[in-house]
Amino acid sequence: MPSSASSSRQNHAEQLIARLNSVETPPESKLQDLRNMKNQIIGSRTKKLDYLSLGAVPCIVSILSIVVASMHSGGGGDELLELIAIQAAAIIGSFACRLESGVEAVLEAGACAFLMILITHQNEKVVDAVARSLKWIYQSKLAPKFYFLEEKNMEFLLSLLNSKNENVSCLGANIITRSCQTRMEQQALSGAGVITKLASLLDGSLSQREASLESLSVVMKKNPEIITKFLGYQNGGAVNFLTELIKDKHPRTRLLACACLIVIRNSCTTYLQDSRIKTGLVQTLLELLEDPDQVGDDAPFVLSSLIAEKEDLQMIAFECQVIEKLCNYLEAGPFQAKRLQGIFLALADMCSELECCRDRAFSLEALIYIKDALKHDSADVRTAACIFLRNLSRSVKNMSAGHFTNANITSPMVQLLCDSCPSVQIAALGAICNMVIDFTARESIFMQGGLKQLVQLSKSMVSAIRVNAIWALRNLAFLVNNRCKEEILLELTIPTLTSLICDPETSVQEQALALVRNLVDGPSDSVKYVFDEAGLLLDAIGKKLHSTVKIEVLIQGMYVLSNIASGNEIQKEAAMNQLFPQCWNNTQTSFIKFLQSTDSRLRIAAVWALVNLTFPNSPGACRRVIKLLNAGIISQLKTMVNDPCLDVKTKNDKREMCLNLSTQTTTK
Repeated sequence: MPSSASSSRQNHAEQLIARLNSVETPPESKLQDLRNMKNQIIGSRTKKLDYLSLGAVPCIVSILSIVVASMHSGGGGDELLELIAIQAAAIIGSFACRLESGVEAVLEAGACAFLMILITHQNEKVVDAVARSLKWIYQSKLAPKFYFLEEKNMEFLLSLLNSKNENVSCLGANIITRSCQTRMEQQALSGAGVITKLASLLDGSLSQREASLESLSVVMKKNPEIITKFLGYQNGGAVNFLTELIKDKHPRTRLLACACLIVIRNSCTTYLQDSRIKTGLVQTLLELLEDPDQVGDDAPFVLSSLIAEKEDLQMIAFECQVIEKLCNYLEAGPFQAKRLQGIFLALADMCSELECCRDRAFSLEALIYIKDALKHDSADVRTAACIFLRNLSRSVKNMSAGHFTNANITSPMVQLLCDSCPSVQIAALGAICNMVIDFTARESIFMQGGLKQLVQLSKSMVSAIRVNAIWALRNLAFLVNNRCKEEILLELTIPTLTSLICDPETSVQEQALALVRNLVDGPSDSVKYVFDEAGLLLDAIGKKLHSTVKIEVLIQGMYVLSNIASGNEIQKEAAMNQLFPQCWNNTQTSFIKFLQSTDSRLRIAAVWALVNLTFPNSPGACRRVIKLLNAGIISQLKTMVNDPCLDVKTKNDKREMCLNLSTQTTTK
């Protein structure tokens, strides 16, 4: 029976579309068929998909084109044609309503071009139906870009915003929300008076108010100049109105008002400093998390934007028991993927800075929820869970307590290194970077299960994956014994590590050098690795040090050579030759530039290298001191006695002591 009913329904739909496509079908019959189609698909996802598969959208768009052609030929007053236009526009809107495949079909069929023409129709009912249809299209991420910078387009947009028709003015705001992407576009909209118009819509109907709030957030984002203009509207009345709207009875209005206030707060930190407003935002968003619909799905993302990288707001949220309530939601699940993703991202931001937040999350056994999320079908959820885990693992205390040694966490994390989604791999690598530091079980878990995959990812074509994979290897090599270092190098190989030091991305170069720094850290036998394969790695480090201008790369390269210089006499000479090769012209000035750098970290690293090169007990110290004197390094050091950085001054004092002893030995 179900199969027969389905077949009958499809036959009926095919016949209906055939009649609409036929030139022999009278307009009256087409109007009735359009009404029938509209009544069937409204509220029925299944029937929408059925009609989409049968090519209904191109058929409807073809009918719209006939109406447009009639307008251009002076037949705009045909009542029957207007009724057909209303039904056709309603059908297009229904296909686009919360159905991405429907929006895609509508756009591919070219519906927007005809709808934009019909929005200027003389019949108000046609205009209203078209505006509703376009509103649904412009609520989708697939909506076409509207170019405000073209004068005629700006004039058209202003005509929409100034329309007395509620749906038309809302459409104007929706277009701004989806199309305003650059600072230049923000400035153009502001210059055309759009800010004032959007602010005035806050006093309009519920639909106008919500469309305006969403649009204002986009136009003001990261633009203090426009925010100042908005805050000056009606002598500051606009922002007072916004703060009142977070108490509105409509959940979506409250959410959008919160989002708008957060944009103002994040872009201009001098505004909205009142702790009562901050607390009100946190409490409102917590309440909105309970909404069972779209508002509840969006609320955790808005909460994240409020607290991200802001310790004061994280503390307010902590005191409002945000972590407890988010964990309670996870326990009460299950949820749709989007809401679950948002909750994990909010928890991640809560635990990004404050140790008290991480402690609270651990006490609530948050790792249990992470374990399940790491295996979730949604890549977005897996990514968010990894980000939460990364921030939790910033806690040295909880790392030392062994909270991350559980195989229920480590095994899925290693498996995620093979995930098909790059964003999941990057997030997993970020968490693993923290987890492998001072990890008591890393030899048995990550060395066996993850090392090979980390090395494979270090060769990825995606630079973000490469840099995070090398970062994880760097941390894996931190303070380990020589056996672990040898395992890492055996898997990675000297040629691969050398190529990473020469990678086009400076962030990869930095992490590759930092990995070498950890490999050569320790007793003199740790330094031997850079001499393997005819010193291929050592030569690459020296060349990079004299060819790059990136401070972070220079710092890591200098520390590598500093570690090598702490070894035996042969190793010290090798480091000296890389820092001051035979061709002195450029290299001597290079090292002086390191000592003169405005970045104290590079000055410290350079002085450390000199301390290790001239250590008094070393047989060749005197010879190296003479080279440094001839290179002008000693003169430069004397100018650094009162360096503003205490660490540089302290290391320089040690350097002077070594030089004095070496000089005395030379004199003797």
